[in-house]
Amino acid sequence: MDVDAYSYAHRRSWDRLDQLARRRKLSGAESDELVALYRRTSQQLARLQSHSPDPELIAGLSALLARARGRVLGTRTDTWAEIGHFFTHRFPAAVYRAWPWWASVAALFVAVSAWLAIWIEGSGRARELFGITSDNSAITAPGGAFETYYTEHPNDAFAAQVWTNNAWVAAIALFTGVLILPAVYLLFMNALNVGITAGLMAEADRLDSFFGFILPHGTLELTAVFVAGGAGLKLGWTLIDPGRLSRVEAVARQGRATATIALGLVGVLFVSGLLEGFVTPSPLPAPVRIGIGFAAEALFLAYVFGAGRRAALAQGVAAALPVEDSERWQTTSGTR
Repeated sequence: MDVDAYSYAHRRSWDRLDQLARRRKLSGAESDELVALYRRTSQQLARLQSHSPDPELIAGLSALLARARGRVLGTRTDTWAEIGHFFTHRFPAAVYRAWPWWASVAALFVAVSAWLAIWIEGSGRARELFGITSDNSAITAPGGAFETYYTEHPNDAFAAQVWTNNAWVAAIALFTGVLILPAVYLLFMNALNVGITAGLMAEADRLDSFFGFILPHGTLELTAVFVAGGAGLKLGWTLIDPGRLSRVEAVARQGRATATIALGLVGVLFVSGLLEGFVTPSPLPAPVRIGIGFAAEALFLAYVFGAGRRAALAQGVAAALPVEDSERWQTTSGTR
């Protein structure tokens, strides 16, 4: 079977089934059409399961059938249950599947930032290249601009400001990733900013203050940026190498995964904004503040590699089952 051709031939009926399943009210004719499309798509999924090794295509059709089945049986979608399912299954699974990309982004970002910090510390050529003045005490001194940045605004207003800014940066990294170079440029500029600041603080012998103010919120915040950048670059690479699917279908599928990650990262960045607004500038000792930041990071990684891995594996199992067993598995395991 030519799976790409088969998917293309039936894409319009699948889209129609999705439209009908999402409508609040259906006419009599539309209800009959919904039932007919549901039965036909079930047969098509069964055929794909016996010929196609593509788990994402099968999982997508299984989710479509599960939603249509709810309409056919007259059940209503519980909004809070859908939100809970998003954060327990869809979002962590999407982040988990993209982990090689964002882990690579993280490694390169840290390496570039560290190299820049080492080069800038005491390097006249680096200062000349980046236009850095010889006297930076206004930034690096105790109570200087680096430290007062976190304390000059009320905590709640500052938390809201950094949340909005970080969400914007993450969104740009995600959705310019399809063009690759803009996302790479954005990530490099962030690494440049971190590296220059670290180098200047190291030259002033104030790395303890640098890490004391960066790590409480920066570990989780930067991880969110890495995830956004990695997912965006994966989307861009899909445009170059769509694999077995057509380029349009592959990009559309990866685009949906990217949108899922974008929506979930809003919550992650909200948490990092709270940390930056209330923990980083707090009078708590630096080790305590850093410990809180590391704890938040550990919880996020456990969430992705625990819940995310389980959700991704469950979706893979559901995709490998016959259609009747697949729907039963989705009902009992919570995957959709």
